Amino acid sequence: MAVNFGVPPLGETIRSLVEERLKAAMSEQGAKITVEWRGEQKHLHVISMPVDMLYFNPDTHRIRAQRTLEPERNRILEEEPWGEGAQNYLFDLLRRDPANPNQTDSDYTALQDELDDFGQKEPGIMSPLGIIVDGNTRCAALRELGVKDIRVGVLPEDTSRRDINSVELALQLRKDKRRDYSYINRLIAIEDELSSGRREEDVARDFNIKTTTLQQDRWVFQLIDDAIDRSSTEHGAALRLVDFEDHQEKLRELQRDFTKLAKTDTEAAEQLKESRLAMVVLNYPKTSVRLAESDFHARYLDERLPDDLRPASQESAALEIPGLPGVVVEDASAAVKTTRALTDALLQAKAVTVTKQLGEPGVAEADNTIKTARKTFDVAVKLAGANVELRKRQIAVPERLTDAADYVNQCVKEFADAKAKRALDEDAFDDALLTLRTSLSHLAKQARRTFSSPGDGVAWLLDATREK
Repeated sequence: MAVNFGVPPLGETIRSLVEERLKAAMSEQGAKITVEWRGEQKHLHVISMPVDMLYFNPDTHRIRAQRTLEPERNRILEEEPWGEGAQNYLFDLLRRDPANPNQTDSDYTALQDELDDFGQKEPGIMSPLGIIVDGNTRCAALRELGVKDIRVGVLPEDTSRRDINSVELALQLRKDKRRDYSYINRLIAIEDELSSGRREEDVARDFNIKTTTLQQDRWVFQLIDDAIDRSSTEHGAALRLVDFEDHQEKLRELQRDFTKLAKTDTEAAEQLKESRLAMVVLNYPKTSVRLAESDFHARYLDERLPDDLRPASQESAALEIPGLPGVVVEDASAAVKTTRALTDALLQAKAVTVTKQLGEPGVAEADNTIKTARKTFDVAVKLAGANVELRKRQIAVPERLTDAADYVNQCVKEFADAKAKRALDEDAFDDALLTLRTSLSHLAKQARRTFSSPGDGVAWLLDATREK
C-alpha cells in the first residue's frame, strides 16, 4: 500500500481553511470526537466544512467490491482518484444497494430521511487535505439534500493513507455504527488487514469474531476469487465480487461441510463443493443447496443433463512434481473433473448474462444455458429432497423408541426416589402403565402386519402385548 495518496487538487486550499477553522475551534473550546489513532485514543476538534469541497475516500471499504461493476470507471478511479469522473463514480456507488447495485440502498434512503428530519447528529472524520475518512455516505446524502456544510473531526497533519484506512476500519467496527459493511466488503477489509502483516488472532479480535470464523471467511473469499477466475471467457466476461454478495450463509455452510468431509474423503469433498457452487451460481436457496452431497452429480444430474450441458469425457492423469524427477501424483479423478467442468460452464454462462459482454446473440445463448441448467437441477433437487425425506422417515421410528427408552430409564430413577420418600402415587402409576400397554399394543399390531420373520426385539414386543 502506498504511503500516501498525494495531494488532491484543492488539498492546499482545504488545508489553509482547516487550519483557520481549527484555530477558532480551539480558542472556543469547541466539540471534539475521539478516535483510535496509532494504538491510542486521540481527541479531534470538530469543525464545519463545505460538503462540495471534500473528497470521497477512494479506498473506503464500504464500496470496495462494487468498484468493479464498471471497469472503465474503476480504471479512471485508480488512475485519477481525485478527478471529477472518479469522485462522481464514488458518489454513485455510495448510494447503491451492495447486493443489487441497480437500486438505491434502502439504508442510504433511511439515512437521508434522518438527516433531512433531524440534521447531522454525529460528526464525520477527514484528513487535513479534505479526504473523508468516516462519513462518506453522510456526505453524499447531505450533498443530495442540498446541505452546504458537514461537521467533521480533523486528523493530525501527518496523516497517511494507512492511517486513513485504519481509522475508518476502527470506527466501522464500533458497536454503535448503524450501517455495517456488506459481506464482501467486510471480507476485503479482513484481507487488507492481514496483507499488512497483522496476525489472524489480532484481526479477528478487531472484527469481534473468533479466529476460526475468520479462517472460515478467508476460505470463502478464496473460493469466490477462484470462481471469478474460472468464470472468465475469451471475450472478457467474468463474474464480479458483488455477484456473491447475497450468498454468505450458503458459502459458509459449504465451507463447514467441505472441511468436515475432506478429513475422510478429499475427492468426495471436491464433488460436494463443485455441485454446491453450481447451485449458488443458479441462485438456489440455502435449503436446496444443502441437498447437494458428494454423489449429487452422479446420482441425480448426470443422466439428465442435455447434450449441450454434458461435459466432455474426462480422464485422470499423472502429474510430475517440479524439482522431483520421477515423482508423479494423480490429479483430480475423472468424476471430480466432470463435476468441475459443468460448474465452469455455468460460471462462464452466468458471467456473460450479468456483464452483457458478448452482445445480444451471446447473451441469449448464455441465458438459455442458465435456464436449461436450472430446469435440470430442479428435477435433481426434487429427487435429492425426496431421498432425504425418505431417510428421515426411515430413522424416525427407531429414534422415537430410543427416546421412549430414555424416558423409562428416567422413570426408574424417579420411581426409586418417590418410593424412598413414600411419595409414590400407586393408582396414578398403575393408570400410566395401562396407557403404556395400550400404546405398545397399537405398535405391536403394526409390527405384526409388517414383519413375517420378526427379530428378537419384535418377537419380544409381540409376546409382551399378546392377550393372556
